[in-house]
Parts: sequence; C-alpha cells; structure tokens
Amino acid sequence: MSPLLTVANLTKQFGTQPVLRDIAFELEEGEVLAVLGRSGCGKTTLLKILAGLEAPDTGTLALHGQDLRPVPPNERQMVYLYQEPLLFPHLTVFENVAFGLRIRKAARAEIDQQVTELLDELDLRGHAQKAPHQLSGGQRQRVSFGRALIIRPRVLLLDEPFGNLDAQTRADMQQLFLRVSRQHHITSLFVTHDSREALTVGTRFAYLDQGQLTSFGAVAEFIDDPRTSIRSELAFWENIQQNAASAC
Repeated sequence: MSPLLTVANLTKQFGTQPVLRDIAFELEEGEVLAVLGRSGCGKTTLLKILAGLEAPDTGTLALHGQDLRPVPPNERQMVYLYQEPLLFPHLTVFENVAFGLRIRKAARAEIDQQVTELLDELDLRGHAQKAPHQLSGGQRQRVSFGRALIIRPRVLLLDEPFGNLDAQTRADMQQLFLRVSRQHHITSLFVTHDSREALTVGTRFAYLDQGQLTSFGAVAEFIDDPRTSIRSELAFWENIQQNAASAC
C-alpha cells in the first residue's frame, strides 16, 4: 500500500536565503512524525508548504498519489494548528467546534451528535456554551483541536501547538493528543523544539537543521544523534539524581 503523504526533493528559499534543502519523507496512515528543530530551522515553512500557504521552489508533494501543488489549501484535507488557538471570539465552544460541519451543511442532528461526542472526548462538555475568553489556555487549545478533528482531516499539521502553555498543562495536552490520535487513527506532522515532547507524541522521528531533514529508523538513533541533545539531557538528569542520592 502506498504512503498517505509523500514529499520528495522539496526546496524553498526566500531571496538568497535557503530555508529548506531537498526535503524528503513519507507518512503512513496513523503515524505521527515528530520533527525536532531549533527556532529558525525551517519547521514552520515546511508546514506552510504542506498546507498550501507557501509554494515550494522545487520538489513534489502528494497525498495518496495526488499531486498537491495545484490544490488550494481548503481542498487539501489538511488542518494546520498554530500555538495560538485562533478561535472565533463571537462563537461559543460548541459553535467553534461545529463550524466546519456547518460550512459543509451537515444535518443538525448529525452536528449535535458529533460535536457533543467530541466535546466529551476533550473534557469540554461542561464548557460548551462558554465564549473563548472564558476558557484557560489549555481549554482553548482543546477547542482548536476539536474544531480540526470534527472535519476528519487526512493530515494534521501541528506547529508547536502547546508551546505557549505552562509545563503541567502542556504535559496534559500531550497525553490528550496521544489518546485522541490513537482513537481516531490521526496522521500528523508535529514540529517542536522540545525533545521530550517529540519523544512523547511521536511514532517516528526526524531532525530539521538548517533546512535539511534527517529521518531516523529507530528511536535509539534519534536519541543518540548529538544534534538532538537528548543523550546529554539524560546524562544531566542522571547526574542530578546521583548527586541527590549521595546527599541523602
């Protein structure tokens, strides 16, 4: 069976500055490709090209074999989630999540059922009639996640979606993402600068550095690559634990 998403020889530069260099990867249905990289490495540009918000200079991208380059963003069956939830401030939580179904003119009973079930999954049912400004940051991000899921996208593109949340809320959202992703068999490209987040959410791993993407065949390779700094982080925490144990 062919991959769901295939990207090959993708390049992009702004002026004389190369941003992406010969990017290539594949995504199977249900996979979460966690792409780790520092700020300015090209992660956001890659997602915008996939979403149709930027055009590549060269290269191909295909969804189940269909060339995506001429396909407008609203027909790509992809949803791009940012750090900021970007909710409609004048709509309730329920109506924000229902928006995509209403645009598609789904039946009212279908909308009520699907939105209510999804709000339950996202622990938002008690907030259905609230406005976005009445929610916490984590709750707003869950509403944004629900609005994306309700239209059953083929691929979710996540641009550091939990980056603005505090540590505990971020950890909670990572676990929520894992649970819902598995339940709905969601295919995702999740970019982050946080190695722990990448290891938590990913089923496959890659590293983006100066516009070049390295894919790893196994999690051990990802951890051991010195560019990810994961091995040094692990050593740091092991030293902290040993020092704490010695002090006791």
